[in-house]
Amino acid sequence: MISVNENCFFLHTRHTTYAFCITKYGHPEHLYYGERLDEPDAAAAPLLALKRTAQVGSTIAYSQEDLNYSLDILPLEYSSAGCGDFRNSPIEALMPDGSYSCDFLYTGYKIMEGCHPMKTLPCATGTEDVAALCISLNDTRNEAELDLYYTVYEKTDVITRRCVLKNRSSSSILLRNLASMNLDLISQNFTMITFDGGWAKEAHIHKRRISYGITVNSSVTGSSSNRHNPGFFLAADGYTEQTGNVYGFNLIYSGNHQGLAELSGHDTVRVQLGINPHCFSFEVKPDEEFEAPEAVMTFSSRGLGGASRHFHSFINEHIVRGRWKKRPRPVLYNNWEACFFKFDEKKLLSLAKEAKGLGAELFVLDDGWFGSRDSDTSGLGDYDVNKKKLPGGLTGLASKINSMGMKFGLWFEPEMVNEDSRLYRTHPEYAVVIPGKKPNLGRNQLVLDLCNPEVRDYIVEHVGQILDSASISYVKWDMNRHITDAYSPCMKNQGEFYHRYICGLYEVLDRIFSPRPHILLESCSSGGNRFDLGMLCYSPQIWASDDTDPIERLKIQGGLSCLYPLSCIGAHVSASPHQQTLRSTQLSTRFNVAAFGCLGYELDLDNLTLAERREIKKQITFYKKYRMVFQYGTFYRLPSPKDNKVCWQCVSPDRKHSAAGFFQTLSGASEGPDVLMLSGLKRDISYTVSTKPQNLYIEQFGELTKHVLPVELNPNGLILHTANKYYTLTDCVEHYRGKGALIMAGIPLNNQFMGSYYNENTRLLGDCGSSLYIIEAEDA
Repeated sequence: MISVNENCFFLHTRHTTYAFCITKYGHPEHLYYGERLDEPDAAAAPLLALKRTAQVGSTIAYSQEDLNYSLDILPLEYSSAGCGDFRNSPIEALMPDGSYSCDFLYTGYKIMEGCHPMKTLPCATGTEDVAALCISLNDTRNEAELDLYYTVYEKTDVITRRCVLKNRSSSSILLRNLASMNLDLISQNFTMITFDGGWAKEAHIHKRRISYGITVNSSVTGSSSNRHNPGFFLAADGYTEQTGNVYGFNLIYSGNHQGLAELSGHDTVRVQLGINPHCFSFEVKPDEEFEAPEAVMTFSSRGLGGASRHFHSFINEHIVRGRWKKRPRPVLYNNWEACFFKFDEKKLLSLAKEAKGLGAELFVLDDGWFGSRDSDTSGLGDYDVNKKKLPGGLTGLASKINSMGMKFGLWFEPEMVNEDSRLYRTHPEYAVVIPGKKPNLGRNQLVLDLCNPEVRDYIVEHVGQILDSASISYVKWDMNRHITDAYSPCMKNQGEFYHRYICGLYEVLDRIFSPRPHILLESCSSGGNRFDLGMLCYSPQIWASDDTDPIERLKIQGGLSCLYPLSCIGAHVSASPHQQTLRSTQLSTRFNVAAFGCLGYELDLDNLTLAERREIKKQITFYKKYRMVFQYGTFYRLPSPKDNKVCWQCVSPDRKHSAAGFFQTLSGASEGPDVLMLSGLKRDISYTVSTKPQNLYIEQFGELTKHVLPVELNPNGLILHTANKYYTLTDCVEHYRGKGALIMAGIPLNNQFMGSYYNENTRLLGDCGSSLYIIEAEDA
């Protein structure tokens, strides 16, 4: 996996090679990152290196001994500042000599089996088929060392990078920027793909061509943010979902981040990723060190989908850890949209009984169970159970739900405090505020100062007491506002606040959940405001968005799927019209989208019709049967030639079982043929392809019922309104059979309803319609 030949380093994964060398002056020069090279040796360096046979105008020579050697045009693994490289520097620091200039030169290397754990931050884990390389650099003038770590995860085609700055001088280093990685690539006319949005519209895919200058993807909210996820791709000209060179990058960090791509005047692209330097200033004292978060890289010549699947395997194997690694996620019911803050034990038990009858395995009590929490204006920070709502406390409620045969889960928001709370009245100094300034509120709350060890102890103690007071198997950990007024009296240098906050959060999570490995932690931050690899080191799944409209979720879950596996994407079926968009959607589509993730239901079950209950029960039974395919199967975003279609597919590891979703956002008049383009099957074995049966509700037909019923009935009348509660029709069910190669060539599907004719073989999609297809090997 890692080989060294005459100061040339080759890092191999199953399908990729990463290569760099040490120049004669001691700078690590990047040579190659792409498809795997077979057994390269030292002779590869002069072949792969950019040639320096002419002096480039307006550049600064590093040494008068070689006027063609300029750091400004050299593809570097990491760059120093003030030595002639005028591209964006990965390091900015006030050095012990009083300048911002530094020159880190090679002193040696070390190869280690397995990954090398970090002291202050979470990182990827693993020992089998994992090796790490440490390149040591030294700035002798300032007595500073810089260690570059490369960890190779061979089977998942991922290489991680990070760096550690060590101060060996007698004076402090004031660090203002330390990127986790720096990579200089020859331009391939890249397109940068980012995942942007906001509350209720997280992770929408955006594409922009990299042009001269710097293109930045960053967050300054105090978290990884719903505005710009830290993960991004650089895709070569002509790429598709299935083909072309694509480089992927992500960061194991939950705070302010910055990723960038800079196209130079000589057509190299500098890629950097790390902590955002905005409001960052960290003092590294003598004999101390600073660890930059771990960055994740992958390359695929098989398009965006290939790079995504590398990330999925890596996260399932090396990021998610503990008891829940690669284990099935339970089907849950969450009471929030059914109740908001208005509930009592009787209402909760009624919902739990309904949920159990439908097949749910976990009942989750959301906000409103503690203190005076009848709205979002009070109670946060307090942990006394509201006995008016829950006279038997959490212990009694959990016991009754457990006796029904379900697990019990609970919502917390431990990082926040309301001014109207016992905690704030007792300890106002625990809140993040600037002395003498009236603080800004978000959702009527302030942020607790996780830089303060007393605050961390308070959260660990009180959350731990609640978790130990009842049979709790799941926690939803929420964080419902961005950070403002960043200030902590626990530190002199406020430029350290944002980073120390995140380090404090990781400490709290570790102290609470490491002793309680049976608890499934689902992270949430107003939906997907903190959907990142750092949180996934502690929470095996993350709530993707507060928007449960399935048409919006196609964009949200589709975007997240580029970076993260379905096993960590929380997805719920809610009531229609949807509370976020007022759009009406079919119950079948709500399930069909949510099935591509960790399935849950979040609606008032007491209001369901008999027909809806029957359908949901069948949905949950179906999902349980194919749960491992949906959660851990190989995922494909399938091609569709039509803008109003989205197609997804999951394939089991043995490629004998598969599920595909065909989604239509808006229907067109007299639609042309739809073709299902499947992937990932074995070409030479036979499969059957069948539509999952799903219900059609009579109300969907409106006045068309006049043309299909033997008697004329008012479509808005009592008879049809009543019938809709109890009776449904079955949508068109298709069956196909053939070899994998034939099926993957594309299956033209039955015609959709075109406004002039209908029979049982007509697909009735309409607006927001969808179908699921099950693909089974005949020898399975």
